[in-house]
Amino acid sequence: MAKSYIDIVKYVIEAKFDIDGTVEKPDIIGAIFGQTEGLLGEDLDLRDLQKNGKIGRIEIESSSNSGKTSGTLVLPSSLDRVETCILGAAIESVDRVGPYETNFKVLKIEDTRNEKRAHVINRAKDLLKSLMENVIPDSKEISDMVESEVKSSTVINYGPENLPAGPDIDKSSSIIIVEGRADVVNLLRSDIANAIAVGGATTDIPKSLIKLATEKEVTVFTDGDHGGTMIVKNIASVADIDYVARAPDGKEVEELTRKEIIKALRSKMPMEQAAVVYKISLPESNHNSESRGNNKESANNNYNKDRPRFKNNHNYPQYSKPAEPQEQKKQLRGPEPPVDAEEDKIHVETSREPKVENKEPEAVPAKKEVEENQRPAPERQQSIKKQAAKEELKEKPAELVEKVKLKPEESMIASLSELKNTLRGRIYGSDKKLIAEVPIRELIQSIQDIDNIESIVFDGIITQRLVDLANKKSVKSIYGVRSSQIARKYGSMLLYTSDDV
Repeated sequence: MAKSYIDIVKYVIEAKFDIDGTVEKPDIIGAIFGQTEGLLGEDLDLRDLQKNGKIGRIEIESSSNSGKTSGTLVLPSSLDRVETCILGAAIESVDRVGPYETNFKVLKIEDTRNEKRAHVINRAKDLLKSLMENVIPDSKEISDMVESEVKSSTVINYGPENLPAGPDIDKSSSIIIVEGRADVVNLLRSDIANAIAVGGATTDIPKSLIKLATEKEVTVFTDGDHGGTMIVKNIASVADIDYVARAPDGKEVEELTRKEIIKALRSKMPMEQAAVVYKISLPESNHNSESRGNNKESANNNYNKDRPRFKNNHNYPQYSKPAEPQEQKKQLRGPEPPVDAEEDKIHVETSREPKVENKEPEAVPAKKEVEENQRPAPERQQSIKKQAAKEELKEKPAELVEKVKLKPEESMIASLSELKNTLRGRIYGSDKKLIAEVPIRELIQSIQDIDNIESIVFDGIITQRLVDLANKKSVKSIYGVRSSQIARKYGSMLLYTSDDV
């Protein structure tokens, strides 16, 4: 193609040809001009178009083999697309070069402006990006920038290891452990000032952080990747963790928005629950909830060692839920059951290793005898039968007592298997039909709202609070992954865990 025409070319016609004889390039070009002359009128005559700069010079590439000539033709054009297509069809009409038969075939007509369009688009993108980076921000953006910088500057260095931490790390009764300084800064932007970073020491946990964990309620807030799980394992091996919060999968704490941070902290799991989900082996101190409570009680003014494990107590600023009044907690737990030696033996039905103690029956108070005598005859007889059953139960050996143990339902055991690693729970009615399926964090509230519950099946740990609430709602059986230390048990309720298998 002639260089003098490159700036005005719009389209390029590419064609191939086959000639039944040996010819030269000038012969082919002369045949094209000669056979198209006067074919399309004066306005589309190739010679006139070339003189006026409407078309470029015809480029020919040919080769001869076995007495035949073949090759390609390229014709640049500055005409519009309709006229260019007409020229392409005119070239195909050439059927002879000299005495030899010829066949021309247009391969394509290419728009050369596509490359220019791509260049224009890319350049426009670069200019727009530069404009957005250098443009003066509006007033809201300026205020956000200033506020962010101020909050970032309030990060303090805690302990001899100079761990990055929020300004409220000493004043708050709870702390949030994160991985690095950038995580602490991001939490400060969301008004959470009780965070502290391990400072990159994911294997050698600082001693000052371990000491804090014995004094305060601890939430470990990790990235949503495998590295976050490893950090939880390392911290749990040396420190006392209460809750675990996790960023959405594939995201890091430092890049979360305010809404995502609050949502992740509200969905935090108790450490016992996280140990099951992430397959973390806890040290003995972490399994023993009583010893954990005693340690924090001495350091934190009678800290509540028996706090409910299903309740999300958000202790970060401005987003914590109000603590429940003592009266409401007592209502949820129900009245304290009397401690009676007779009733304690009936609880052999729900214990994993039933024991029968050969104690002499306590003397019935005189007042109780009077009440028994005042009852109607049928009720009095039924009471006497129950008392006789208790006496008979005391005298039976352990292997006979095992036979009266409440039997779990196969359907409920199957339901427990289906819920494995789902962090969900199911509530069944008296007819063994499913009433509701809810996340574990909503299980307590759902039990309070629903009546006529017979069984509860959930992918979690059976706690004292859940047992007390279930007894108040007359629930007959609870199925879970395992159970924590239960101080009070109810003889009419079956507690079944996966560890029983």
